[in-house]
Amino acid sequence: MSAYSISSTSISTTDRSKLSNQAVSLALIANVLLAILKTSIGILGHSPALLADGINSTSDVVYNIVVSVFVRAAHKPADDEHPYGHTQFESVGALVVGAFVITTAITIFWDSINSLFDFIKGVSGYAGSARYTLYVALFTVFIKGLLSIYTRKIGKKTNNPSVIAVAQDHRNDIFAASAVVIGIAMSQFGYHWVDPLAGAIVAVLILKTGIGILQDSTDDLMDTVPGQALNEQISELASQTPGVQEIDSVKAHRFGQFLVINLTIFVDGAISVDQGDAIADQVENVLVDGIDFVRAVHVHYHSTNGSRG
Repeated sequence: MSAYSISSTSISTTDRSKLSNQAVSLALIANVLLAILKTSIGILGHSPALLADGINSTSDVVYNIVVSVFVRAAHKPADDEHPYGHTQFESVGALVVGAFVITTAITIFWDSINSLFDFIKGVSGYAGSARYTLYVALFTVFIKGLLSIYTRKIGKKTNNPSVIAVAQDHRNDIFAASAVVIGIAMSQFGYHWVDPLAGAIVAVLILKTGIGILQDSTDDLMDTVPGQALNEQISELASQTPGVQEIDSVKAHRFGQFLVINLTIFVDGAISVDQGDAIADQVENVLVDGIDFVRAVHVHYHSTNGSRG
């Protein structure tokens, strides 16, 4: 699983929920303020780049609200229909973020290319923006830099895909705001065409990140097998259990920060079913105790003479 780390994620469910909500709420508040600031200053200062970035922040507000809903839904307790809880909502939230990021990237790219063609054809009426728009763009870079560092730290600590996706979007916003800074600065020297060109380049980078978010969240929802490092860790712990002769297959299903592992092993065909069950139980205990983000393990065993347990 590309979004997984085999590092320790020991954190209580309450603390994890609190930290995740704080990261998403802080992102929402910041994006609301930045959307208002950049949109209004972009209009007053006649800066198409800053106005476009304000629209980008407005879209951030929309999906921050959506992610906040999914993060809270993910913390609902388990019930009869969802015995492992509702933490899959976190991956669904990341999927929504990825879709918004891609949509925003396509919109920015299309607008930038249209503006660039206007300059090439000599029909653009853009005459440069006010100097104070540059300060707003620089302020955006600074704020998004702080948010990116904080949210990435919380994402690693909680292993919450929605928070990780928001951190990636903060990083995208740094690129977008940096392009605005370059565009506005160059427009002060008469190079107005740099603005849309920089916007198009940044849109491609944002699109790449959005596709990555979609791929990670889709892998989680489609039960992708563990990555090589985690697969080796599971196989090593299981194979060291007395009675395990060979590891047949390792599969896993993600539930929020946790994994449910389905493991198939080979045992001696001469032992009894009870002895096979005892070995399977021991493997389950070893994996649950040895990997802190494993919630449950289901072990199936095949004997060397072909019988199964």
